[in-house]
Amino acid sequence: MNPIAPTLTTHRRWSDETNGMLLGLIGVAIFSLTLPFTRLAVGAGTSADGLSPMFVALGRALAAAVLAGGWLYWKRAPLPPRSALPALAMVAIGCVIGFPWLTSVAMRSLPAAHGAVLVGVLPLATAMFAALLGGEKPSKGFWIMAILGSVLVAGFALRQSGGTLHAADIAIFLAVLLAAMGYAAGGCLSQTLGGQQTICWALVLAAPLLLPVVGWLAWHEAPQIAHASAAAWTGFAYVSVFSMFIGFFFWYRGMALGGVARVGQVQLVQPFLSVLAATVVLGEALEWQTVIFAIAVIAVVGTGRKMQVKRG
Repeated sequence: MNPIAPTLTTHRRWSDETNGMLLGLIGVAIFSLTLPFTRLAVGAGTSADGLSPMFVALGRALAAAVLAGGWLYWKRAPLPPRSALPALAMVAIGCVIGFPWLTSVAMRSLPAAHGAVLVGVLPLATAMFAALLGGEKPSKGFWIMAILGSVLVAGFALRQSGGTLHAADIAIFLAVLLAAMGYAAGGCLSQTLGGQQTICWALVLAAPLLLPVVGWLAWHEAPQIAHASAAAWTGFAYVSVFSMFIGFFFWYRGMALGGVARVGQVQLVQPFLSVLAATVVLGEALEWQTVIFAIAVIAVVGTGRKMQVKRG
């Protein structure tokens, strides 16, 4: 028996999980700007003319699909196996269409900071779908940390909204469920198909559905699109190129290396990165309570990082 083998295996596993967490953190940093730039794109909270929520949601997905098609052609990527189609469909429904559409609608009436803290329940939802779809088995300690972190951000959201939830809040929660499904399905598929090909094929497969709808919107909303401000187009460009395309390269690769449930916990810091981004991009107020909650959530993420998650 080689005594070095267990050490090498442990080191490789530690390295994969660490790299996965770092890549996941980069993806989260990119995603954390999504809500502020979406709010900028729809012209909410500013005096500038914006684009319609539907055009922003579906137009950004179609723009990213063009980039994805170019990347697949450049890489001469083979067609995905038929067995990958159900997972790709879940990614397309959850991450390409569902989450962008619902959050774009919600950002018409919700401050970006408020929406951001609601998205804080996404790690728990992702872990749930990872257990259902990927055969991962988080330990009790992991679930305790995930629930604690979600309670923290949910409590923060209720505090900010005066203890009640509105229709836009419900839209955000539905968006979170759809995104969690897409994250978990894509994270599992990335282990065999690769993170880049997973998001690219999901975008390309959704393109035939997106093209006629976006074309109709562009024709029907031509005056609004023509008068949209430079700020609105800047927001649209960010969510198209970074939120819908580049961010997923880091995110799915990170989950493939470190596991969906564990790397998904990095999302707990996303609401507070988004709050900071909302302050910089939109000029929304930064309150001291946000800093306290941010410190508490980061502590929960650090503890959850050490909890056991059995990979399927």
